[in-house]
Amino acid sequence: MAGFCATLYCVLVLFFGVTGAVAAETPPLGVPDSALLCSAYGGDESGDETFRYDVSWSGGIKIGELLLRINRIARDQDTFEIHARVTDYGAFRFFYPVDDTFVTQVQGEDRLPVKYEVEQKEGRSYKAHRLTHYDQEGNLVHYRKNDEPEKQYVVAGRVHNEFSSFFFTRVLPFAPGASLVVPTFADDKRHEVVVTPREWTHLEETLLGPVNVIEVLPRMTFKGLYDKSGDTVIWFTDDGCRVPVRIRSKILIGSLTAELVSYQGSSCGRRWDLEKKVLKINGD
Repeated sequence: MAGFCATLYCVLVLFFGVTGAVAAETPPLGVPDSALLCSAYGGDESGDETFRYDVSWSGGIKIGELLLRINRIARDQDTFEIHARVTDYGAFRFFYPVDDTFVTQVQGEDRLPVKYEVEQKEGRSYKAHRLTHYDQEGNLVHYRKNDEPEKQYVVAGRVHNEFSSFFFTRVLPFAPGASLVVPTFADDKRHEVVVTPREWTHLEETLLGPVNVIEVLPRMTFKGLYDKSGDTVIWFTDDGCRVPVRIRSKILIGSLTAELVSYQGSSCGRRWDLEKKVLKINGD
């Protein structure tokens, strides 16, 4: 059942996409849109948002829940914490219980990570604590697992981690046919992750109602924490909110879909407090 945890986690994180070829000419580095930084990344005094997703496997079987929360550190306009929690659902908890938490602290206009802490509780006995510090100016990454000796990595420039890259991608100025690079630290080194807006389309049934969306496809040449077999696609609303309403990831058998079912916080200059009352997943 260890594979369950791997697949549940991979659909949460944006940069667990397919291992694929990178274009011969690398696209430019992504630079955040200043307007989107204000409207879609902590634009008001609280700077808080909470997203809850139901995760379903092919055929609509709900297997887990994902909770994402972002909040501004008090009295600091450019420092935020990204909290994430992954939990199992239903019968899966009897076979392989999962309760993992992830906290990333980011700073500056590029929302770069400075600290990343992971608490993993999986199965009947597995526990792990991981702590990463990012020296963005010195191009160093310091990593420690449990009581093991610290490891230090030299990187060729500034880097995101999996969670900071997700929210950074949310505020990029996408244009048709124009890919951008989000440098991401994974597998012990810096990778040039190419992010491509694949299609501008429309979704009829979302938590927010019928919405226009941008399909975004990240591609990279690394595995991340777990192997995958296909693309990951994220659907952001095509407006100043850029709410990620759906994430879909192909796996070795079928696919996983994370559907937004609850959203609270401030975005687009308004206060949101939405929750899907009737879940269609798994017949609930």
